[in-house]
Amino acid sequence: MDSRLREVDAPAEPANGAAALATAKAEVEVTKPRNDRRGYRRVVLPNALECLLISDPDTDKAAASMNVSVGYFCDPDGMEGLAHFLEHMLFYASEKYPIEDSYSKYIAEHGGSTNAFTTSEHTNFYFDVNNDSLDDALDRFAQFFIKPLMSPDATLREIKAVDSENQKNLLSDPWRMSQLQKHLCSNNHPYHKFSTGNWDTLEVKPKEKGLDTRAELINFYDSHYSANLMQLVVYGKESLDNIQTLVESKFCDIKNVGRKHFSFAGHPCSSKDLQILVKAVPIKQGHTLRILWPITPNVRHYKEGPCKYVSHLIGHEGEGSLFYILKKLGWAMSLEAGEGDWSYEFSFFSVVIQLTDVGHEHMEDVVGLLFRYITLLQTSGTPKWIFDELLAICETGFHYRDKSPPSNYVVNISSNMQIFPPEDWLIASSVPSKFSPDAIQKVLNELTTENVRIFWESKLFEGHTDLTEPWYGTSYCVEAVPPSIMQKWVENAPNEDLHLPKPNIFIPTDLSLKNVEEKVFIFSQLCT
Repeated sequence: MDSRLREVDAPAEPANGAAALATAKAEVEVTKPRNDRRGYRRVVLPNALECLLISDPDTDKAAASMNVSVGYFCDPDGMEGLAHFLEHMLFYASEKYPIEDSYSKYIAEHGGSTNAFTTSEHTNFYFDVNNDSLDDALDRFAQFFIKPLMSPDATLREIKAVDSENQKNLLSDPWRMSQLQKHLCSNNHPYHKFSTGNWDTLEVKPKEKGLDTRAELINFYDSHYSANLMQLVVYGKESLDNIQTLVESKFCDIKNVGRKHFSFAGHPCSSKDLQILVKAVPIKQGHTLRILWPITPNVRHYKEGPCKYVSHLIGHEGEGSLFYILKKLGWAMSLEAGEGDWSYEFSFFSVVIQLTDVGHEHMEDVVGLLFRYITLLQTSGTPKWIFDELLAICETGFHYRDKSPPSNYVVNISSNMQIFPPEDWLIASSVPSKFSPDAIQKVLNELTTENVRIFWESKLFEGHTDLTEPWYGTSYCVEAVPPSIMQKWVENAPNEDLHLPKPNIFIPTDLSLKNVEEKVFIFSQLCT
């Protein structure tokens, strides 16, 4: 059965005249799971706000998500965390609903939850709520983007809330290590920035420069938050026509200031940021080894999925795989491989290994075995049967997955809308459909000793470091590891039988339901 759905589409900007007063429509096909019975409709409002409407008569919750294509990369120099701070402020009050926190209270009182997050290039706001409360919830939600109130009192209180959030993150190893990786990149690239913000960046330093944080916040909102940079998803049990009427009545007043999409060209790593070994002291016990390479973003070839293919093999756990060998040697407890911290302009491929105490003592051998396995992949060609197996696994995961909670579903789709064409909003990059040996080989060829960054985390490095990351206070030191040194690690690593996985005969290829007619015998027993 064809899993593509006939939908409505629209140009980015409606035509002038009478047509500009109505929601623009055309046709597009959206790929959806085979067993998905929900209705989908894409519309673009006259203000160029792009929307996806989802009708699910069986849902027990309604939900919505607004993705704004503005993130911390847009923070002004010297006001780190402003985009994240704005995310917080929009929850407080609006001209239409001036009582502070009335939106959050309404959502909570009607069986729902709400939240938001800020990343490098977008900010996402979302909620879920009881079905019969969607109308009022959307009306309150829309005011975030129409006429929010940012009172001086609320501004000061929310700076304290942002600072409190940052204080919590100071004790989180994922936050600390992520910032350390960003810190050791070019300070001319926005990836280098501190994203969260704190009391110092949002209150102390602006005052020292004679800046008013609230005025800067309002200016940031007015100049960056534009309807043409937003993507909205609304999920409810009503018909698509009724949901469309709701959306048109609530969101048409969002201003379109004609802001162009932000572009951040170039890679954050310069040559001096490569061929390094960083020893860092974490908060928690344990030993973690992170090996990273800057690579060509997979999103440019998402239908070919080269990173999926490579991560499938490097992260494999079967006989002959890297993890199989490391586990057999007693050196590793887990291994993950894949693309992370990506945008359309740059990306990193990472291998993260949780080492045992013994494995920590054999770090050089672990890295040597990793590069030996990468060399095996680089020189073994790209067998199509491996791609076909991966495709079958990914297709099964996409077409037969369980329903996500509505709030998770709308967040994922609204985030996809920023990146992928409408026909791929649901499937995104989850199913590589085109076999491209060249694209796969290109990624493999980027995983070299010349291009690598190694981050080695252990409490055992305490007292043996000489540098401190400024935002989180992580202690670390940096050593140069030229290819000649890593080649010695490869040569000195134990001679283990690394090889490609064998075909998996247990991957299902036909999950269609069958109609089986059979006689049913009913037995009755007379009780006496």
